[in-house]
Amino acid sequence: MMAILTFFPLGNADCTRIDLKDGRKILVDYADMRIPGDAGNTCIDLPTALDGDLRAVKRDYFDVVMFTHLDEDHTKRAGDFFHFERFASRQGEGRIKMNDLWVPAAALTEEGSTDDAQIIRQEARHRFIQGKGIRVFSRPERLRDFCKRNGIRLEERMHLITDAGNLVPGYDDLNAPGGIEIFVHNPMAWRLNDREVEERNEDAVVFQAVFREAGVDTRALFASDVNDVTLGHIVQTSKTHGNEDRLRWHVFKIPHHCSYKSLNCADKGVDKTVPTDDVRWLCENQAERHGIMVSTSESIPGKGSERDRDVQPPHRQAAAYYQDVTGAIDGQFEVTMENSPRRNPKACQISITAAGASFVAMAAMPVDYASARPMRAG
Repeated sequence: MMAILTFFPLGNADCTRIDLKDGRKILVDYADMRIPGDAGNTCIDLPTALDGDLRAVKRDYFDVVMFTHLDEDHTKRAGDFFHFERFASRQGEGRIKMNDLWVPAAALTEEGSTDDAQIIRQEARHRFIQGKGIRVFSRPERLRDFCKRNGIRLEERMHLITDAGNLVPGYDDLNAPGGIEIFVHNPMAWRLNDREVEERNEDAVVFQAVFREAGVDTRALFASDVNDVTLGHIVQTSKTHGNEDRLRWHVFKIPHHCSYKSLNCADKGVDKTVPTDDVRWLCENQAERHGIMVSTSESIPGKGSERDRDVQPPHRQAAAYYQDVTGAIDGQFEVTMENSPRRNPKACQISITAAGASFVAMAAMPVDYASARPMRAG
């Protein structure tokens, strides 16, 4: 059995399933963006796809469900799909259990949340107060006031908190059966100051996952929706602490649906976004040969089109830069919605083998996986 990353076509929204070779399943974000009854909707039926995968292995749970932040494009309809220990009305047959819920500190501390974000926040608070089934990514002191308000001691919850710059317990041994390390880059202390409004995107979880198969390590970087400033701080902090290897990548889930703001907030560019120096270093210097960049987004708009004039991502200028990066390393730039047939949406996958990372367009994939394109050897 090998590790597999599955990226679901959800428009400008996120859900990625990580299947480990020991059978554990990690879900990173959940946004059901389909429009029921709309024949023109091109997003996958996410709950059906996830439920079918679990049923195939006779399970009704994920080992981990991580919400990198609580914006709608990462949480939509989660309240209808998962089993929530906090709410009796959101339990019962058919709902999918979360053995462990992983969230950034903002998911506990922010106020004013609504809809699915509020449900997840209340579930996270409940689990943290109960002291089980949760992992919070935070500087521990960030949670001291929350603990005081809820009558618990921070020192008794330290085992549930992972600060940036550390491996996640239980996912920290490449030689264990799961063959994985998860290293957390963000949220980090520079973002976690006192403020009235939580900036969800910049408090989002950014992490590197390293997979070992037959002694070969493949690195995947997941950058949520953070901008160029946050990426710059991650780069500078990693360099300061000698953790440059923790930013190497064979697979890069690029941030924020191919937005130029993750490359250079100050300048989109006419035909190509020129990244800041730190982001350029991350994308170019840290890329491995034959690397794969994945944009979880709508298709890239053509120049001068109506979608090109839209302020929302994806931005063709950002895509042009990413395509230059992958071209220079003989790699691939892939877009989830461009790899999914409109009438029968399909996910795409990256399989992790001893030969490295191989991209598979599920729409064209035969039963024997013959269409897998091995992109790295050694």
